[in-house]
Amino acid sequence: QVQLVESGGGLVPAGGSLRLSCAASGRTGNINNMGWFRQAPGKEREFVAAIRWFGSSADYSDSVKGRFTISGDNAKSTLYLQMDRLRPEDTAVYYCAARGGTWSSDRYSSPDEYLYWGQGTQVTVSS
Repeated sequence: QVQLVESGGGLVPAGGSLRLSCAASGRTGNINNMGWFRQAPGKEREFVAAIRWFGSSADYSDSVKGRFTISGDNAKSTLYLQMDRLRPEDTAVYYCAARGGTWSSDRYSSPDEYLYWGQGTQVTVSS
């Protein structure tokens, strides 16, 4: 089992920045990919970014590309999401997720492919 705990959410004005963290514990050796997803009220959970846990591969949704940066510290088993130039439409609960398996755009962008999830952290961007 892998446990994921997010932190760093909060209220920020449009144009501001936040950095989310996700601490992983347990059988972290099972992790090959980690990702961030978000879910706004009344909407489905959507892909934000993913990173190959060992290696430099990363990818982003079009809506956050150029504004958000995903990174990981393997030694600390911690995943980060640096969010800059935030917009009101970025308001959502942000979830950290982890999975094994291969690095593939069909898999790392689908929430169904992730086995482990954190409890979520609220991000609210005011206009």
